[in-house]
Amino acid sequence: MTHEAPGAPGRIVLLTASHRVAPGLLSWPAWRTLHEADRVLCADAGHPQLPYLREAGVTVEHAAPDARELVDACAGGRTVVVLPAAEGEGTDARLTDGLAGLAGSGRVRMPDLELLPGSYDLPGARLLDLVQVMDRIRAACPWSSLQTHRGLAKYAIEEAYELVEAIEDGERAGLREELGDVLLQVVFHARIAEEDPDEPFSVDDVAGTLVDKLIHRHPHVFGDETAETPEDVKAHWLRTKADEKRRASVTDGVPVGQPGLALAAKLASRVRTAGLEVALPGGEGIGYELLALAVRAEEAGVDPETALRAASRTYRDAIRAAEGLA
Repeated sequence: MTHEAPGAPGRIVLLTASHRVAPGLLSWPAWRTLHEADRVLCADAGHPQLPYLREAGVTVEHAAPDARELVDACAGGRTVVVLPAAEGEGTDARLTDGLAGLAGSGRVRMPDLELLPGSYDLPGARLLDLVQVMDRIRAACPWSSLQTHRGLAKYAIEEAYELVEAIEDGERAGLREELGDVLLQVVFHARIAEEDPDEPFSVDDVAGTLVDKLIHRHPHVFGDETAETPEDVKAHWLRTKADEKRRASVTDGVPVGQPGLALAAKLASRVRTAGLEVALPGGEGIGYELLALAVRAEEAGVDPETALRAASRTYRDAIRAAEGLA
């Protein structure tokens, strides 16, 4: 290894790595620095990176120097790499505070100090944290540990409606929070599903099924087919979905528990897409009138549920104005 002149201050490298990335998956600059360093120090004898560093021929000393000792270790232009605690999102506060204090004193010739990220979080990495937190809550929370799919079903509906409201309000912080609440329902149900004695599945199985479905339904992205317009994309989606479901009726898979206007529009959409000629049922009463309006709206490309909700919000504002609350 090449050293600077005896009086050179040297170099301290604080090597961080994301605990959300598998140990051993370090960047090329990190591996190069580790191999070229004069010393590599780690206070944590159980650090998950250690077996991989040793396998790669990197000698790691079990040591926890203070700031002054670390500066002295760099004398003569030496490079010392420090591996902070594995679970930390940064470096050991005692060490960094000590280095800052020495640098601020003006009495010590400080080595170059470098913070080198050895690995970075990939997009979606915080989902790993979410899964771990959900595991702990399911095991330790007296309420959460007793919940079932059926018992949580109502919350999924509530959170979906709150998400729609946040979208309509256009408030970004609210949208972010409500998306998280909907995601919680998915992770919670997946965690419960792991405990099923007969047909268990995990959140990874849920994600894997979704990935397979998305790839299959987007042959114009992942395959050889082409799609130039949104209509082409919809045609691909409907065709691949029909192949997957093999439905006996166009009404199969339409949840009857959804709001009435949305149900009517969905049925009308299925009929129109299938090219069927189905007359609206005759009958007296407001229900049949609403059904006809919902079918008309769907044919015109209007979501009747959204349209009614928008009108209702305007009505709500008018009520508040009449009460002097606007």
